[in-house]
Amino acid sequence: MSLLCEVPEAPATSAAAHQPLDFWKLERHARNPAVTDAQGRTLSYAALAEAADAAAAELQAGTVVALSCANSLATLTLYLGALRRHAVPLMLDGALAPAQRDALLAGYGIARVFDGASAQWHAVPSPFSAPVAHPDLGLLLSTSGSTASPKLVRLSRQNLAANAGSIVQYLGLGPDEVAITTLPLHYSFGLSVLNSHLASGARIVLTEASVAQAEFWRLMKDEAVTSLSGVPTLWRLLRRLRFERMALPALRTLTQAGGRLEPEEIQWLADAAQAAGRRVFIMYGQTEATARIAYVPPALLPTKLGSIGVPIPGGRLRLLDAEGHEIHAPGVAGQLAYRGPNVMMGYAQAPEHLARGADVDELLTGDLGHVDEDGCYWITGRLKRFVKMFGHRVSLDEVERGLRAEGLDAGVVGRDDCLMVGLAGADAAACAGLQKAIALRYRWLPAAVCVVALESLPLASNGKLQYGELQAQIEAALAG
Repeated sequence: MSLLCEVPEAPATSAAAHQPLDFWKLERHARNPAVTDAQGRTLSYAALAEAADAAAAELQAGTVVALSCANSLATLTLYLGALRRHAVPLMLDGALAPAQRDALLAGYGIARVFDGASAQWHAVPSPFSAPVAHPDLGLLLSTSGSTASPKLVRLSRQNLAANAGSIVQYLGLGPDEVAITTLPLHYSFGLSVLNSHLASGARIVLTEASVAQAEFWRLMKDEAVTSLSGVPTLWRLLRRLRFERMALPALRTLTQAGGRLEPEEIQWLADAAQAAGRRVFIMYGQTEATARIAYVPPALLPTKLGSIGVPIPGGRLRLLDAEGHEIHAPGVAGQLAYRGPNVMMGYAQAPEHLARGADVDELLTGDLGHVDEDGCYWITGRLKRFVKMFGHRVSLDEVERGLRAEGLDAGVVGRDDCLMVGLAGADAAACAGLQKAIALRYRWLPAAVCVVALESLPLASNGKLQYGELQAQIEAALAG
């Protein structure tokens, strides 16, 4: 039985068909409009190239600099200018506390940080001197969900070009597209939207406005935005805002990544898109793969709700058992492993690691899943998101998905002696009722389940649930 997915009317996904795109070579689209900033000014690609070179004029090849990101023209020009001069930007969350930021930079000997909101440089004292970066190193990103972590993802210029080219290919992007910044630029998903649209000669609308603000929707209409990208929290908010009733005639492509949407939520999004003549792309990726790993072609979506689909152009997915052997049979669970030109060079945890070459050729994703008879992949949980309750392994992801399917805004963590649930917007009675229901469902003692009411679940700026912070909040509430 073949495990090659037959994708109706989908772009070719072979490595031969995939073409990397050096999106920072802006001159190829010189006359096209490239970016519209928060003041409504539009720069052509030629003008953006000049602004990028001016912003990074003092940077030397191999120099590592920090960029405290905002969805601003200053951030964009320094990012592109650094790539054009072969310097290496470390993209940081602009909301990161200065003390945390400076401690991270001092640990790597990074002496300067550019504030993308104020367009100002700041010095960072450090006991170390950062080595000159490896010639292939193009970008540093924080590991997903840990914006102050000293562990960084090392991405090469080839990684960036390869992933941009793949996304352009499977989304069918061209110079008539207009994207808007719904995601922060320090986040690999948000950065991939920027990179792929620049690679195709499209236009980017820069804004810090959120989808909860009228200003955002004014820009959507006035700038004739054609594509909208979001993580699950954004799409859930838009569902509450009755997105399907909004008049957005230019909008034609919707993309989702950064976490799991439930099948019922995907169905809502697909129905809303179909009614408006739009396409929906459900996608899967990791920072360690420069953003994208797999996607569901729109033609397959009706029969593959909940699947992550097929590998992106130029990539290959496979499944490994506990001993590292490849699984060939459909329906058999294993860890997802990915190969492709977008797989990171490796991690950095010390200054000297910045001078290393690539030491990773296959990414072990940490996600558990299986492949179906059509060759589409499905994720069932995280390798480390398990606890052992009363002698049985329990998937925290499975419990959480079950609660979300019931309409609860819940996050699940735990220890081997206690399953912990954070329930947003609940009162004591709702928490007590849920505790009893979970214990009854799994035939556990009620004392093995703790449900705590929270005002809201702790989310990172990229919209992902922060499980470490969630557990800390629950344990603090229980201790209090």
